[in-house]
Amino acid sequence: MNTKVTKLPKSEIEIEGELASEIFESYFTKALSKLGANLEIDGFRKGKAPENILISNIPEIKILEEMAEMALGEHYPKIIEGEDLDVITRPDIAITKLARNNPLGFKIRTTIMPEVILTDYKIIAKQILADVKDAEKELEITEEEIEKTVMDIRKSRAQKTNMKDTTGKEGEEAPSTIQEKAGDEVLLAEIKPEDLPELNDEFVQSMGPFENVKDFKEKLKENLKLEKTNLAREKKRLKIVEKIIKEAQIDTPEILIDLELDKILYRMESDITQMGMKFEDYLTHLKKTRENLKTEFRGDAEKKAKLGLVLNKIAQQEKIIADAEEVEKEVNHILEHYKEADPERARIHAQNILTNEKIFQFLESQ
Repeated sequence: MNTKVTKLPKSEIEIEGELASEIFESYFTKALSKLGANLEIDGFRKGKAPENILISNIPEIKILEEMAEMALGEHYPKIIEGEDLDVITRPDIAITKLARNNPLGFKIRTTIMPEVILTDYKIIAKQILADVKDAEKELEITEEEIEKTVMDIRKSRAQKTNMKDTTGKEGEEAPSTIQEKAGDEVLLAEIKPEDLPELNDEFVQSMGPFENVKDFKEKLKENLKLEKTNLAREKKRLKIVEKIIKEAQIDTPEILIDLELDKILYRMESDITQMGMKFEDYLTHLKKTRENLKTEFRGDAEKKAKLGLVLNKIAQQEKIIADAEEVEKEVNHILEHYKEADPERARIHAQNILTNEKIFQFLESQ
């Protein structure tokens, strides 16, 4: 078989070639048999008509098309392997020559995993880590931050109490962790000082396993510090990967961008549905369509696609893989909380999450 591979933009390729006539012709009997298996012909049992009868009852073009499908179905994987192509989409096949006792001509268009060329990401990480300001390293929680969070919690509880007084039903309680309670978004401006619950042992004990106000504030401080630490870490990681992506050479395939767009819209639709709204009504309210949103979020989707490619490349070059025991533990955790989750997809998700975490830890160690 003669083939020629041409590289196209966006990591697409075109494979043009011919399958030798004798090889193509070898599929004639198999194609005829397959087409005749369910053919009903007077005087013969189904699938038992002789070859000459089948030939006279089946149009030649159908036989040729079946031959081509069989031939390329068997030889396409061999082409991919022989050309050492990392294909990521289904092939779009066009037949260019189709006749008995002639070579089978074809053109195949598909997308391959793009080549990712990185600058020295270890140097980039080292430079950004060195540039972290002393103020960003200082993660202590001030008394002012604690008091502000306490006030927000008291106002939030006052609002829930007010909802109960007004409707006869208490507002739905948030999960009993300080961090989640402190993060609730409420209309705080409408709460009057006299409506605020008193900050005493009884009040804090009603929110969780706190001994007294002092214990509550200590644990609140720990949670706020953890939150600030996580936020600083994510900010630092974002700076590193944005710089690596900016200096990388990647011809990002459209299919990967489209996949990220689908993920973004799926998460958005799920969030809207959980709020009790129909996504289509939400779009109508915004006076937008799904295509409008895809246009708006395309830049974000492209960044996410590039991020995935960059992290995958670093993992390959540094031979970073997730620990098998940690993956198994995470999979069990996912399946325990999401009974309907597909085990294989849960495993892929766990491997990605844990591998990416190890990659970031590697970059932070520079």
